[in-house]
Amino acid sequence: MKVSVSTKRPILSPCGLKDIEYQVDTYIGCEHYCYYCYALPHAETDWSKEILIHKDIVDQLDQELDKIAPQTIYLGYQTDPYQPCEKDYCQTRKVLELLFKRGFSASILTKSDLVVRDIDILKEMNDAAVSVSVAFKNNKTRKLFEANTIETEKRITALQQLKDAGVRTGTLLCPIIPYITETLQLIDMLEPYADVIWIYGLGFNDRSAENWLNVEKILDCHFSTLLEKIEPILFSKEHRYWAELGQSLETLRTERKLNLNIHI
Repeated sequence: MKVSVSTKRPILSPCGLKDIEYQVDTYIGCEHYCYYCYALPHAETDWSKEILIHKDIVDQLDQELDKIAPQTIYLGYQTDPYQPCEKDYCQTRKVLELLFKRGFSASILTKSDLVVRDIDILKEMNDAAVSVSVAFKNNKTRKLFEANTIETEKRITALQQLKDAGVRTGTLLCPIIPYITETLQLIDMLEPYADVIWIYGLGFNDRSAENWLNVEKILDCHFSTLLEKIEPILFSKEHRYWAELGQSLETLRTERKLNLNIHI
């Protein structure tokens, strides 16, 4: 993987998530290169070959933080803060150290267990939270859609370690791929270690976009008998599949008193 220095740009940017005003992407691009990723159509580089880093992330972010009051900053909106190169470049850890020093906190989303390396900082932060993204119970299927990520079981172990350390935990059960993602089984696996489970379905708007073309190819090669059935669901949020799954999840939430945030 080639790691290059990006052109200078703001590091702190507005966040579109509820109750969080700002986000930081510690890398520009993501070597996880999940084939369905919503950010792929806007990628600056070919994520299978090159990602970018900020030249001096600590000093620049330190100056940008001067303009806002201490609060929770989101890490992991466009790219994974714990993608493999973080082990060598430590951009995310440097940001966490700065946030802690300045009295800020962090809400993190990742597909990696490298996050447990930073438990020492996270457990000292004021109300830090870590969510782990999971979409596949079957690791053979996972490799088809997100080949550069770690096994689901390792992610769950990381969640357990975070929870045991007193860090707030969550899971992003996403993306739900109709007839492929084992949604209910994954909830059973995740619920003991996640304070909250967020659930989102996979969807597309543009049939020419890189992420849909990737998924279409995978479905055609490995799930050819399901492609004709799955495709219309992925292009319609109003498809009855989503309504029926949503109702099943609502029933599950009520009967088992689970903290599920359902967005399908």
